[in-house]
Amino acid sequence: MSDSTGFPNSADLQERAAALDSADGLAKHRELFALDDEGIYLDGNSLGALPRHVPERMADVITRQWGEMRIRSWDESGWWAAPERIGDRIAPLVGAAAGRIVAGDSTSVNVFKAVVGAVRLAPEARDEILVDASTFPTDGYIAESAARMTGRRVVPVAPEDLAAALGPRTAVALVNHVDYRTGRLQDLPGLTAAAHAAGALTVWDLCHSAGALPVGLDAHGVDFAVGCTYKYLNGGPGAPAYLYVAQRHQAAFDSPLPGWHSHVDPFGMTPGYAPADGAARGRVGTPDILSMLALEAALDVWEGVAVEDVREKSLALTDFFLECVDSYAPAGRVTSVTPAPHHERGSQVSLRCEDGVDAGEVMRELIARGVVGDFRRPDVLRFGFTPLYVGFADAERAARELGQVLRRLAGEDLGEARA
Repeated sequence: MSDSTGFPNSADLQERAAALDSADGLAKHRELFALDDEGIYLDGNSLGALPRHVPERMADVITRQWGEMRIRSWDESGWWAAPERIGDRIAPLVGAAAGRIVAGDSTSVNVFKAVVGAVRLAPEARDEILVDASTFPTDGYIAESAARMTGRRVVPVAPEDLAAALGPRTAVALVNHVDYRTGRLQDLPGLTAAAHAAGALTVWDLCHSAGALPVGLDAHGVDFAVGCTYKYLNGGPGAPAYLYVAQRHQAAFDSPLPGWHSHVDPFGMTPGYAPADGAARGRVGTPDILSMLALEAALDVWEGVAVEDVREKSLALTDFFLECVDSYAPAGRVTSVTPAPHHERGSQVSLRCEDGVDAGEVMRELIARGVVGDFRRPDVLRFGFTPLYVGFADAERAARELGQVLRRLAGEDLGEARA
């Protein structure tokens, strides 16, 4: 029998969601974010929500540090050291020790630094750059440019074939930790070990994993990694990205973008370039201080939070959402392209629309109903689950609204009662 929502089992799923939310140790963190009570935000895998305290912190940066102290703030307010300081705050979230991450520039710029820097560490005979064939497009564009610059060639490889494709000609493998379209989690420890066994290096793109699951850069011997901070790290639109260089590579890391901020004596203003030691070698020019300090403030929400707990909740949320979708969505209308096994899943669920269903229309109506996700052409709906502010009741309602939209578009009358 159906309840007032028009769905069988709806009451049971809502009761379970309420019980799961009551037992959720991370639920209190939702209060730290500027979110309305009515909407459900499932697009944190594109842009994280605003931590409530950031505007007040930025008001001080703008009015006092910039407005009153002006140039003195480079020293007295710690602006100069911000890239390394913030890198050290990101480090524990991705399993890195202090001094191995520098924040600044965009992900694309850092991919370029990392790929060229890795290739320059490889012997000339290693003339291939392996690239995940399903990578986010910019990574592929950057890899092609890096290949032209270094006299190498790009070899696109399906993620499942990467380990087998590694060989004596491989200089570096550029891989996305989590596929942006499907949410598939790649085997970072296994692929890194396979690359090293083949004499190659790795560059990992962490944009869709940092802040959602443990990464273990140091523990797994990763060579280079890059990532953005405006998704699960909630740094704000266009927030600075970051670059990780393993300690064993730092002394030999030859950045293709040597700027005065990465000079060993930046204020010496000498014509010859001599690189700084450590993470500072990844800097280029003057950083975007306003965005940098907004990111620093946003990272406060991670105080006392274990990434392992975030991962546990993420998997529980996505499991529950998939169960609700299976209950609410009409058969044959959507199919999950996100892997079911936990070791293959990031923190999003991607559903492929079938049977002529227009994914763009579905998402537009969901957003009108207060459920914000996104879609990737031509047919994929994406729902990102940020455990610090998404709950189980959110997952249940989002799936229920999706079921109602799919049925309405098919001309079915549920006599639905909106919650």
